[in-house]
Amino acid sequence: MSRKYFGTDGVRGRVGQPPMTVEFALRLASAAAQVLAPDGGRVLIGKDTRLSGYLFEAALEAGFVAAGVDVQLMGPLPTPGVAYLTQKFGCSFGVVISASHNRYEDNGIKFFDGTGGKLSDALETAIEARLDEPATTVESRRLGRAVRVDRSRVEYQDFCRSTLPPGMDLAGLKLVVDCANGAAYKVAPRVLADLGAEIVPIGCSPNGRNINDGCGSTEPGLLQLTVPGVRADAGIALDGDGDRLVMVDHLGRAVDGDQLLYVIAKSRRDLGTLRGPVVGTVMSNLGLEHALGALGVPFRRAAVGDRYVLEMLRAEGGELGGEASGHLLCLDKATTGDGLVSALQVLSIMRREGAKLAELVAAMPKYPQILLNVRTAARLDLRGRPEIAAAVAAAEARLAGTGRIVLRPSGTEPVIRVMAEGQDETLVREVAESIAAAVRAAAA
Repeated sequence: MSRKYFGTDGVRGRVGQPPMTVEFALRLASAAAQVLAPDGGRVLIGKDTRLSGYLFEAALEAGFVAAGVDVQLMGPLPTPGVAYLTQKFGCSFGVVISASHNRYEDNGIKFFDGTGGKLSDALETAIEARLDEPATTVESRRLGRAVRVDRSRVEYQDFCRSTLPPGMDLAGLKLVVDCANGAAYKVAPRVLADLGAEIVPIGCSPNGRNINDGCGSTEPGLLQLTVPGVRADAGIALDGDGDRLVMVDHLGRAVDGDQLLYVIAKSRRDLGTLRGPVVGTVMSNLGLEHALGALGVPFRRAAVGDRYVLEMLRAEGGELGGEASGHLLCLDKATTGDGLVSALQVLSIMRREGAKLAELVAAMPKYPQILLNVRTAARLDLRGRPEIAAAVAAAEARLAGTGRIVLRPSGTEPVIRVMAEGQDETLVREVAESIAAAVRAAAA
């Protein structure tokens, strides 16, 4: 059964338009309760700072209580915090209301199982199979209860601090932290300050509408200006739900997920604690692969999406993986991507080695990468298109082994993504545009 609503990271869309409506959220809660807690149980609900979070929180609460599930309402908390506390509190499952790095007009609903991991495809399919049914209401004596537990966020803060090596703190570091006016606006500055760092907060004043607006990991421009402006040692940019990380060095240069993955992997290799291969995606920069290869560290590529990185890590016995967007997985520290925990790993390396972030990333080349989105009238099947195959073959011949070509359809819209990378930016752009032209002609 193909999934109609669940994408790579839960259900997401424009607020007020299907599926992100109050009525759908009520049915989703009912269906999820029947699959994940058929005999009753507890669910932890967290959210980011979007204005629409209130209405979806209320709808989910009603659906779960009506289905006989007790509800613990956490309020604004990073997605990885919900995953951690779901497991720590012994809940049957957890729910996050967030559209991650999207603007406030969008929202989404995603689930974690009782271990703090993302749901399997089978469980999501089972939930979808019940979504056409009316919401269930059990008999009165079996109704669930709801309680607010937002003060329990300190337990997540304690967990984050515990991921630093024993006895290490951040005293003497000056850090600018940009929380994207999102879910981490309380916990991230407090954790860093509690560890002794001097903090300059930006993007920490949410009003319900300014999440990811000119700030955070998707738009680190303000952070890049602020870090050298206040003479900070580094900058930390999270996204709206706190599971992505981009950093800025003391010179104001952005350091993306591929570069951060290299820093952590090299440190662990040097310490002898790196287990299994490092896993990126088909979009990870070729420079990461080459830099890890020079260290003798095996590198694998998964499909785009952190769930596929996670699947490959588990299959190959690895612990470290991620995407250039900053969604990093340190499975020895957390069950899911955690921007704050990832930042602490990098900061601990800076402290231990007495090095600036710029020095730690210097050994990884970052090759020019051109990404073109070709919109089509309908979804285009790339298989069986000899004209596109011929364009790709010609482009690969021009690159002559110095770069890569990746074509993939978007999972959410009729768009073909054309990516080319290599050492010569002019050549890379030319071959990307030649393939994009072939895709447009095939779609005409």
